[in-house]
Amino acid sequence: MKKILSSFGALLLLGVAGCGSEESADEVHIGYFPNFTHITTVVALEKGYFEEEFGEGVHIETSTFPNGSAFMEAMSTQEIDIGTVGPSPATTTYLRNPEHEIIAGAVNGGAVLATREGAGIESVEDLDGKSVAIPTIGSTQDIMLRAVLSEVGLAVEDDGGTVRMVPQAPADTSTLFLQEDVDAAATQEPWGVYLENQADADILLDEEEFAWGTESTTTVVTARKGFTESNEDLTQAYLRAHIRAVEFIEENQEEAVELFVNHIEETTGNKLDYEETLEASKRLNPTYEINEEVLQEMATISYEAGYMQSDDIEGLVNQTFLEAVLEE
Repeated sequence: MKKILSSFGALLLLGVAGCGSEESADEVHIGYFPNFTHITTVVALEKGYFEEEFGEGVHIETSTFPNGSAFMEAMSTQEIDIGTVGPSPATTTYLRNPEHEIIAGAVNGGAVLATREGAGIESVEDLDGKSVAIPTIGSTQDIMLRAVLSEVGLAVEDDGGTVRMVPQAPADTSTLFLQEDVDAAATQEPWGVYLENQADADILLDEEEFAWGTESTTTVVTARKGFTESNEDLTQAYLRAHIRAVEFIEENQEEAVELFVNHIEETTGNKLDYEETLEASKRLNPTYEINEEVLQEMATISYEAGYMQSDDIEGLVNQTFLEAVLEE
């Protein structure tokens, strides 16, 4: 399913994009992460929804990214047109280079705060003086952790507090738990379930309790303005495929997880455990809706953390294309 864009193709795409303000496309380059919180994109690719909605004559290229910074850099340099990313990287980049927009939600929830067995953590207050693994600095889970710490009067070391954040790839967090190198982890699924099953971790805050709970915005559909402004039909076609994927996941959970597991093995060579991933899927809420209030609160936390020069994100969210599709 995954197509690799050659260096020559990437340069050609950049050249075409830079030829003028009009970007009428016969090719759409979709970006996403090989992560469970990007299951809507994976299902839309595997079920052929993008191909069906774009129609004949539109070529689809895909690229995967290890984190939001890499995704947003690729979008800023016009290497990708549209795809799914965490809201925090999309927001942070917007304040520096407002050339993209969030046009739909993708996944809410799907993140947990797990604690290591024997760490002596029974409440968020017990994180005082402890270390917590996060995917990357400035990630959505970083922001969620700061939100819950603030509620109990704690802060991370960078803000003069006592909680140490440890950036670590989620796939490697189990090793940190087993070696007792960290005390907790703010992580996305399926890694929460894996920590429970492989490292005897406890879930201190589940997907309904961590930060904004089931309204926590984990993944959003983000697109370049240059692409959306010149390709309204393709933008709406992407969203139709996205909505179909959301509905398929809701109605066919087991098959959707199987599609995801197989896609990840084909794309990355990593074989995820199907039963554990299916268990983790119960903590995800695929969606196309956007909670702008939560996005604003996340932006304010990012600003207070020094990740952004402002929390004014007016213009970042554009629901015009989604509203048009929903009215069809």
